[in-house]
Amino acid sequence: MSSALTTVREVLTRNIRQSGIFIAFVAIIILFAFLTGGTLLTPQNVNNIVVQNSYILILAIGMVIVIIGGHIDLSVGSVVAFTGAIAGVITVRMELHWILGVLAALVVGAIVGAWQGYWVAFVGIPAFIVTLAGMLIFRGATMVTLGNTQISPFPDAFRDLASGYLNGLLGGPGYDVFTLVLAALAVAAFAWMQWRTRAALIKYGQDVPSMAMFALRIVVTGLVVMWFAWQLANYAGLPIVLIILGVLVIAYNLVTRKSVFGRNVYAIGGNLQAALLSGVKVKWINFWIFVNMGTLAALAGVIFTARLNLANPKAGTMFELDAIAACFIGGAAVTGGVGTVLGAIVGGLIMGVMNNGMSLLGIGIDYQQAIKGLVLLFAVAFDVVNKRRAGTR
Repeated sequence: MSSALTTVREVLTRNIRQSGIFIAFVAIIILFAFLTGGTLLTPQNVNNIVVQNSYILILAIGMVIVIIGGHIDLSVGSVVAFTGAIAGVITVRMELHWILGVLAALVVGAIVGAWQGYWVAFVGIPAFIVTLAGMLIFRGATMVTLGNTQISPFPDAFRDLASGYLNGLLGGPGYDVFTLVLAALAVAAFAWMQWRTRAALIKYGQDVPSMAMFALRIVVTGLVVMWFAWQLANYAGLPIVLIILGVLVIAYNLVTRKSVFGRNVYAIGGNLQAALLSGVKVKWINFWIFVNMGTLAALAGVIFTARLNLANPKAGTMFELDAIAACFIGGAAVTGGVGTVLGAIVGGLIMGVMNNGMSLLGIGIDYQQAIKGLVLLFAVAFDVVNKRRAGTR
């Protein structure tokens, strides 16, 4: 009996260590749901949390790759403002098609990333310095582009990128069936991928969780996803920005875990000298890391501009700190070589839930800053302590 209890305890402890940040995320949701009397989890508010934090989550996807590679990017907030200004000039002032405005913003973002990547990768200037300069350069470029004025309004199709919904495609008695069907397909795809991963590990003689724990993980994930989809289906359907975000998460999760580029990024951040000796083209990998970050910052700029229906010289202020915090909360290491896209997303959602919950409680901005700092510290400490225990054992 005691051996069985010991085995169960070890299994639970191992899973807690591996999923510390996810447990902290659930705990924060439960706390604010209780404090707000359930308002946090109403369909409209769940939708608001997703839409209001979408651009930070997009930035976090790019930032976590930068951090894994052993760098940092302080310029993303300014790039958000600059690319939003580019989209505004082309779409509103020049009255061209909004798609051209989006494409121009993405191209400019990639060029900005290439500019910064050149100095980091080929000249050898630390990314902290290059992107700190970029923060100033592109904030100034935003003011020049806008002429220190604001641009508004944008076409409805452009605004739908951040505020539009896909609903009614399959009908539904009071709720959107399409949202539920898409969520069910996502759960099925997740279960299939997890099964394939488990089968591959078994084939190569690796340790895997018991079938009961494996099934429990799938069931719990499925229930959470379907509950989330039910909230959206009962509000306005599937936000277009959530589809964009979902595609990015899936794509970048595959890139970081399965591609040669992703493995090289981890190698560079984990041990630069070993990566060089292994034949990794470090300079080019670093270059493309920043091109990718610039492009994603541009996409975040488009989404943010579409949400505000406004191109503003002050847009994106402090976004870089939110994105960096999301990555570190999600398990990325300051020294590089550690981190995941999914962890960065969870880290960003933790910040979003805290901001939303404290606003619902009517907490003043002065107290919000202190409370958010403490909660973030405890969330990271929980994850760090669990990882340290895992390393010791």
